[in-house]
This record gives sequence, structure tokens and C-alpha cells, in this order.
Amino acid sequence: MSFNKAGTSITSLADSLLESISEMTAVCMELESEKFTEIGCYFYRATPVIMELQTTKYTPANALEILQSLSKSISLGKDLVAKCKRGDHSMSDAELRSTMLQLLGVIRRMGECLSLIPSSTFRGQEYAEVAVLSLSKEMLNAHFDIQVLHTKELESQMDLQAMEEQAPLELDLYSVTVEVSMNSSINSKSYDTPLPIEYFGSTSLSSQSSDHSTSRSISLPKVAQYIEPLYETFYCPLTKDIMDDPVTIESGVTYERKAITAWFEKFETSGEVFCPTTGKKLMSRGLNTNVALKTTIEEWKDRNDAERIKVSRAALSLAGSDRMVLEAIKDLQTVCQRKQYNKVQVRNVGVLPLLTKLLEYKDRNVRCAAMELLRQLVVEDDEGKEMIAETMDISILIKLLSSSHRPVRHESLLLLLELSSTRSLCEKIGSIPGGILVLITFKINWSIDVFAAEIADRILRNLEGNPDNIKCMAENGLLEPLMHHLNEGSEEIQMEMASYLGEIVLGHDSKINVPGRAASTLIRMVHSGNSLTRRIAFKALMQISSHQPSCKILVEAGIVQVMAEEMFIRIIHNEPMNSKEEAAAILANILESGLEHHSLQVNSHGHTMVSDYVVYNIIYMLKNSTPDELNVHLIRILQCLTKSPKPMATIVSVIKETEASYSLLEVINNPHDELAVAAIKLLTTLSPYLGHTLVERLCKTRGQPENLIQCPTETIHITEKQAVSAKFLAKLPHQNLTLNLALSARNLVPSILQTINLIQISGTRTSRYASAYLEGLIGILVRFTTTLYEPQILFLARTHNFTAVFTELLMKTSCDEVQKLAAIGLENLSSESINLSKPPQMKSKKFMKFFSLPKSLSVGSSKKKSISLCPVHRGACSSQNTFCLIDAKAVDRLLACLYHENVEVVEAALSALCTLLDEKVDVDKSVSMLSEVNAIQHVLNVVKEHRQEVLQQKSFWMIERFLVKGGNKQASDISQDRLLPATLVSAFHHGDVNTRQMAEKILRHLNKMPNFSASTYTM
Repeated sequence: MSFNKAGTSITSLADSLLESISEMTAVCMELESEKFTEIGCYFYRATPVIMELQTTKYTPANALEILQSLSKSISLGKDLVAKCKRGDHSMSDAELRSTMLQLLGVIRRMGECLSLIPSSTFRGQEYAEVAVLSLSKEMLNAHFDIQVLHTKELESQMDLQAMEEQAPLELDLYSVTVEVSMNSSINSKSYDTPLPIEYFGSTSLSSQSSDHSTSRSISLPKVAQYIEPLYETFYCPLTKDIMDDPVTIESGVTYERKAITAWFEKFETSGEVFCPTTGKKLMSRGLNTNVALKTTIEEWKDRNDAERIKVSRAALSLAGSDRMVLEAIKDLQTVCQRKQYNKVQVRNVGVLPLLTKLLEYKDRNVRCAAMELLRQLVVEDDEGKEMIAETMDISILIKLLSSSHRPVRHESLLLLLELSSTRSLCEKIGSIPGGILVLITFKINWSIDVFAAEIADRILRNLEGNPDNIKCMAENGLLEPLMHHLNEGSEEIQMEMASYLGEIVLGHDSKINVPGRAASTLIRMVHSGNSLTRRIAFKALMQISSHQPSCKILVEAGIVQVMAEEMFIRIIHNEPMNSKEEAAAILANILESGLEHHSLQVNSHGHTMVSDYVVYNIIYMLKNSTPDELNVHLIRILQCLTKSPKPMATIVSVIKETEASYSLLEVINNPHDELAVAAIKLLTTLSPYLGHTLVERLCKTRGQPENLIQCPTETIHITEKQAVSAKFLAKLPHQNLTLNLALSARNLVPSILQTINLIQISGTRTSRYASAYLEGLIGILVRFTTTLYEPQILFLARTHNFTAVFTELLMKTSCDEVQKLAAIGLENLSSESINLSKPPQMKSKKFMKFFSLPKSLSVGSSKKKSISLCPVHRGACSSQNTFCLIDAKAVDRLLACLYHENVEVVEAALSALCTLLDEKVDVDKSVSMLSEVNAIQHVLNVVKEHRQEVLQQKSFWMIERFLVKGGNKQASDISQDRLLPATLVSAFHHGDVNTRQMAEKILRHLNKMPNFSASTYTM
């Protein structure tokens, strides 16, 4: 077999043996018998020897044979122990005795195997050879009484023995007896006679308590005994413990310094002092350090610690039971506490990967202990922290922060605190998703867990060493670090913090707290000559000003003057940073926040944002060729200024006198949608003041007005630009024939009607702009109804049956604005009905026919075929050709609108109904027709529900018409309304002139006032 293959076989066989020993030891402990515990100890003590054969540089030639022989013995022992476990209550005395004898034979054969290990294996490690020879001889001479005791009896006996045992003096790895033969080099040493130590005590966690005698927990039995022979001279005669600082007194006896000093203090009052061992009177109390003995003890402890580390590592690797793992971790903690260098040894033997693996162990006590040991290994040791960072997945620690077990949370926090003290690890900890958020949560919820809050706060302060972590803290609601470094840091740090402030999205609470602390620093950075610094500061100020409540604080910090200076005064000379765009954006944000414009001072000359100085400068910049983004913000500023009367008048005057309106209209065609939308919104706002001027210039603009109407194929594709464009066309003066003819000539109505139908089918919720777009399209249709005197427009309205379109819109939409526009459209159409409705032309009396009315409006009947004649309009009517509301069946729908909550809808519906009572129509027939649908009760309800002047005037006018033309029945119905007189009296006292006169007239009809002649008023 080649060397490599042999090495592989040894390694795999050794791993298998270690696993089998771990399983077997665990079974022995479960049997709860002193004998089986002792057997388990023998097997477990072979673990370091197997590991030595596995890892030694001087592998003996017979290593494979030794391990194979051990494998056979251990397999047999494992089967025997398993057999006892399966039948511990049912096995006969003879069977149990036979099994115990077989196990004794297995142990002795293992001793024979260990004796075959040659001395060359331990080259340079004489103490290891002594330990192995000692263990081999002990196994060969193993003997224990074969007694048949059941589990409960064994347990009782073990308890009795535990009470009689003395507390152990020290922990070690192996027991070594005086009979072990030493080689010449060992014998040449001038040591005292070694003490035989037979210690079988516990090394479990429970044994660390003050009451050692009551603990029976055994997880690393005998493995924790001394590796070197213990010599009598190692022990202090007073303390019976191994000495740390041995000193020799006058009598020649050596003691622990603290112990003999305490002894001497007992004789402070007397002049004489005696040696506690020899009883000899001492003439001097001098203490001389026994350097040789102290050095020997230290060397012994170092060798012992090294082996204890190896054994503990084996226990962690096997992880046979929770108790075994906890015991190994506890032993490593003890070793590390004794000497700093032991931490290095622990790390070098590969314990770190095993500990990090235990962080996900099923038992939470193991997880806590593992984190505690890891923390111990890295305290004040940057190299250890780096090693752990390379070995450990830090996200596991973050995960443990969310444990339901408080000690686990605390230990993970303490370990993170140690790791975060190294700058290189701050970045790694901060990069774990959710880590900083969890720490901030602990910090905020201090009332729930004060300890966790304090540790989390210290960790976060450590993490501030990495700028990216500060940004992450700010994103998760902790802005204090960012604000501190922004105001107190170096110029470079301030730039970095300001950059983060411009990038992150702040929460509501953060947006309130940031401006007050950041404004002064950021404004100071704007004044800096450094282009990069200015750009970063502007970006941060734009972010802050986008939150409206923050704008007041920025204004108090003087930002308006600074931004105005940047826009109107500062001249850019070969500077890569053009700040006008950012300054305009910040000013627009401030104006849109709702602050009083006249109070915003822009310079030391007394100018404010509403001054002509500002308006002229902005319009001048807008007229000149400027970047699209800057134009967007300039238009936003103008849009805000239109809300104040003084700047609005200036804006209107300047735009009318200059070519600024052309600039705005040309922007409509700009591919930059945000700019086009902003311009159209401003033009819509200005349309009541510049309507005809805008129409004139719009129609002279290339591609307009047809480009303002772009009908989408699907409602989900409706854009904001399409919606505001339609609104703009709808808001321009309705009676402007030039625009109406231009729209008609482009044959846009079919597309408009198709889109309206599409939106009604799909619903307005398919797009956020669908409602606004629908309102704009219907507003465009309404504008046609104001110029029906033009034949081309009249033909358009008839061709597309506008009356039917508006009637359907009254009831098939939930949008108030659409209903109002539909009613206005019907009012305009109905106003033309009397002009369009004419009697039919008859060629001769021979062909004269009687006209018949609809059933509800018939004035006669004939068996002969008749032609329909509208009694209200006194001629042949139809909804399509003469826009008759009666033929369109729109009356009922208009009456239904009188119950609408929106006053504007009610007003529009009343106006449309009033066209049926105009002096030009047959009012008697109209009142009769409206009475059949109980129209007067609907009107009276309007009087009862609404107190608006305009509604009262229209309602009173209709009531008066019913009183005059409706006869006694209508007068009786109206007089029975108990609330009407009170409403009329109130209107008579408090209304305007027209309202008072109308109320007075109705009161006379109702005999509530003296009846004398009064003027007649027509709506």
C-alpha cells in the first residue's frame, strides 16, 4: 500500500473509532451504573491516543494494524454495552456477569494494542509517551468486582460513594501511577517521588458549583485527569492545591505565597512564629521565590493545558451529547482563563469551526456556551476576531438576535459587540440584511430589555466607523449618527453624509427631525466654492424640501435668499455645476408647501416671491433657451404664484405683452412629458384671463390643436399629458368659434366619442388619469354646443346625436364633473330647440294630417295616420335634429340629478330644466308635462336641502312659473309645503336683490304678502 493510501486509511479509520467511542460512552452514561461509567471512562481515555496516531508527524509503521485491532475491540465493546442497555432489567445474573467479563477482556486487549505504539511516535513529547504507557498499563491491569446490581441499587451505591469522595484537587487528562517505567531522560530529572492520583470525579458544569460532592454528572470522566505525574512538591501543605507562586521560608518548606502570608498574619500580635509543617520556630519571616519549582509547575501546566485542549476539541468534534459538549466548552474556558497564549492554541487546533457550527446546535444552552467561549477567544485580540470573521457566518449571529430565549439574545449581542470593535468587521456586520434594523429595534425598545438596549447602542456606535453603516442606520430610522457626522465631521465626512441624505428615502418622523439639524450645514456647503460639495448639498436640500412640513424650517434658515441668488444673480464661469436647476426645484418645493408667498423674502432690497422682480426674472428665463429640467421648475414656480392676485396680474400682463405664451405653447410639443404637462397646467390656469389670446396663438402653432387630443386604444394607456391636454381644450373659452371650427375640421369628434365609450365600458379605475381624461373629452363636446349657430357645428351635433350622448352620460357615470358637464350640454342644446323646431311643410290640404302627441302629451287623437308635433316647442321635434329633451327622455334623468349631493350638478340640472319653461316655448304645455312627472316636488326638495343663492334663484323662478301657469292644483300642491314659507321669508330678508324679488312674488301668490303689481323677471 502506498504512503498516501495508508494515510487516508488511518484517517478514516481513526474518525470511525472516535465516533464509535463517543456513541459507546453515551450509552454507558445512560445505564447509570458505576461499573459502566468506569468502562466508558476506559474507552473514552483512548480518544487522545487515537487522535495522536491520526495527526502525528511520525506515524509508526504499525499504526494501521494498531487501529484495526482497536477497532475490533471497540466494536465488540460497543455491541456488549448495547446488549446490556436492551436487557438491563431482564438479564440474568449469569448473563450480566459474563458480559462484564467480556468487557474486561476488551479493555485489556486495548491496553495491549496501546503498548505496541513505538517510542518514535512521541519524538520530542516525552510526557505524551509517559501518559500512553500509563494508560496501557492501567488497562492491562484493569480489574473490578463482578457484582450483579440492578440499576436502582447501582444508583444508590453511586450516591453513597459520591458523598464519601473528597473534592478533586485539579483537573487533568490521564491518571498516571508510580509504577510507570521512565526512560533515562525522565529518571535523570531531580523531581520528588510522584504521587499516585486516582480521581474519578465529575468535570461537568454542575461540578463547578460550591457543593462539589453532590454532583454526579460525568461527561468527560477520567479524561480530565493529569497528564504528567503529580509530585508532592507541587502541592502547598496549607491549601493542598497546586501552587501558582511557590515561596520557601526559613525552615526550607515551600508554600503558596498567599497561604503562608495569611499564616504569618495570625502571629502579628505575638513575637514568635512557627513553621506550619515542621513546627520549627522561625527567626525570620522572609519569603524566597522557588524559581525552579515555579518553572517546573508552569511547564507542567502548559503541557497539561495543551492536551486538555486536544481532548476538548475531540469532544466538540464528536458532540456525543449536550452534556459532553458543554463540559468540553467549560474546560476550554478554564484553560483560556489561565493563560493568554492558550487562546492561540485553542484557535490553532481548529476549535473555531467547531464552535461556529455549534451556534446552530439544537440545545440553546450549548449555543450560549459556544458564543461565550468565542467571545472569550476574541477579547482584546484583533487576530482572533479576524479568524472568527473568516470562519463564522455573521448572519447566524444576527439570526440569533431574534431568539425567543433571552440569554441567547444577550450572548449574541455581547459577541457582536466584541467583533464590532474591529473596524474591518464593521463593514461585514453592517452588510448583513436586517442586522442594523434589529439592533436599532433593541435600542429603541429599551423599556423591554435594558441590557439588550445598552449593548445594541454600543454596537451601533462601533458600526459608525463605516460610512455605509451610517447610511443604513438612517434608512432604518436612526438618523442621529448621520446628523452628528454631518455637523461635526471633517469636510470629507460631511460630503459623504450629505450625499447619503440626498439618496435615502426618509420616513415621516425622520423628515420632521432632519431639517432643523441639517439645514444650516447644507446651506453653508452651498456657499462653498467646491463644485462637488455644492452638488451634494443641493441634492440633499432638494430631498428635504420635497417634504412640505420641512420647508418652513428651511425658510427660517434663509434658504429662499440663497436660492434666489443662485437663480437670478450668480454667474457661472467655467463651472461644471450649474445650480439654477436645483435652486429652482427647491424654490418650487417651498412654494408648493403652502407657505405665504408674500412673506418669503428673496433679497435685502425688500423683494418677496410675489414681487414683479421675481415674475419678470422667471418669465425672462423661460423665454430664453434653457434646459428642460430648469423650465419644468420655472413653470412650477409660476403655477404657484398664480394663486396670489398680485403676481397673477403681473404674469397675465407679461405673457400677453411678450412672446412668452408662444414659448409655453411650443413646449406642449416637447417630447419631455413632465415639461409639457407643467406647461399645459399653467396654460389651463391662465385660460380664464388669456383665453382668446391663447386660442389665437394655439391655432397658429404647428400641429395644434389636434395634437392635444391623442386617443389611446386602451384605457390603461391613458397618460397624464393626454388628460391635462383634454382639460386645457375644455377650459378654453367655449364660444370661441375659431377653436371649435378647428377641432371640427380635424374630424376629432368620432375619436372622442369612441374613447368616451371605451372608458365607460372599462371604468375609470383602469388608469389614474382616466377620470380627468373623460372630463376633458366631454368638456370638448360641450364647447361645441355653445356655437350651434354655425352650420358646420350644427351638422356635427346632429350627426353624432349629442342629445342622446349627454342624456346617457347623466346616469351612466359616477363622476360629478361628468354629470355636471352633461347637464350643461343638454341646457345648451335645449336652448336651441325652439329655434330648430318648425311646423312641417304641407303641399295641399289633401295631404294635411293631424299631428298626434306622445301619450303623456297628447292633445287629441285621430284614427288617421298623424305626424308627431312637440307641444312645448310647437313643431316637429326629435332628440337628434332639434335636441328636444322631451323626445330624448332626458327630463326624468335631470330630475333625478336634483337629489345629487354636489351643488354644481344640481345647478346644471336646474338650468337645463329651466329651458323648458322659457318664454319662447309653450309654458302652459310645458308645465302640464312637467306636472305629470311631479317635477314641482323635486324642485321644492332642492329649496329644502340647499341654501345656496344660485340654487334658490333658479328654484324660485321655476316655482313662480308653476304658480302662474299651473292653475289651482299646482298652487295647492305648492302651498301645502310647510317649509317653503319659512324659506321664502328667510330669502326675502337675507337674499340679494333678485332673490328677494322672486321670493316676494311667490309669497304674494301664496297670499303671504299684499298683492300689488311687480315686475316680471325672466331667467
